Amino acid sequence: MSKPISVALVGATGLVGRAVLDALGESSLPLSRLTLLASARSAGTRLEHAGAELPVAAPAEGAFRGVDAAIFCAPAAVAREWAPRAWAEGCAVVDASPAFRLEADVPLVVPEVNGAAVDGFRARGVVASPGGAAAALSVVLAPLHAAAGLDRVVATLLEPAASAGHRALQQLEREAMDLMNGREPEAGVAVPHRLAFNLVPQVGAFLEDGRTDAEDGLATELRKVLGAPGLRVAATALRVPVFYGQAAVVTASTARALPAAAARDLLRRSPGVKVLDAPAEGVYPMPMLAVNDDAVLVGRLRDDRSQERGLELMVVSDELRKGAATNLVQILERLAALL
Repeated sequence: MSKPISVALVGATGLVGRAVLDALGESSLPLSRLTLLASARSAGTRLEHAGAELPVAAPAEGAFRGVDAAIFCAPAAVAREWAPRAWAEGCAVVDASPAFRLEADVPLVVPEVNGAAVDGFRARGVVASPGGAAAALSVVLAPLHAAAGLDRVVATLLEPAASAGHRALQQLEREAMDLMNGREPEAGVAVPHRLAFNLVPQVGAFLEDGRTDAEDGLATELRKVLGAPGLRVAATALRVPVFYGQAAVVTASTARALPAAAARDLLRRSPGVKVLDAPAEGVYPMPMLAVNDDAVLVGRLRDDRSQERGLELMVVSDELRKGAATNLVQILERLAALL
């Protein structure tokens, strides 16, 4: 067992921050101290962990002195400001934001796939965690890539309200209640159009070529995590009227033949993957089955008859667990052995 370490959690009061508290409570990693940090408006809040109520403070100079590692669940601007300051005070950082994901000297890590890359944290004092979709998909795609060489991946991402934060959850709940009671919902704030009983084909900000930054980010993050710089990736992301549970419908092209039956057996032996694939019996991945599960669910696995070497599959995960908190804590566990 690792020696006890002191940990800070930045963004402790957000959805991901609270999920990290749960994941830390379930981890075997021993903590000597846990410091909770959040924005100034959240300072003074108290959160429960391991049977104790811990105060939340705002980051300040010296907040990371004597802290071994910090998990950042804050916006990218906060990470860019405070992660270098934390490292300057001797505290390594595991960051959930997009701030450092594509920096060449910052490892982007999904422990089941490229856990050894954590060793590179000393260059900047930061290990980055990918976005939820990239984290979940890489766990499933890595074994396929190792077995048959991925050539192209096409993914349709179905993003729940939770991946847009508290306000999106509140918006979906309010809109659903309004519509069920014959009222016209007010204009959305977290999601720019009505989300209840609707699909919104925008996740993130649009780029000049018509893609969004979320779609572009998935492609670049998958290439980095899988160590496959030539992998062709096309992604379309939609916001769907589901509270929790992230899904992706995927078509993968491989360099070498990999029949669906062989891929299914391979994934059953892969860490972090749970195969739910008996469609004739109504067994397949669904968002409601993924909630509070650290595994990535995969099913509807079949040969793609439209191409010579291709697979079709569905991947579902809890965007707050493996898509965020669980991956962050797994990185922290590997990092602790190096501190």
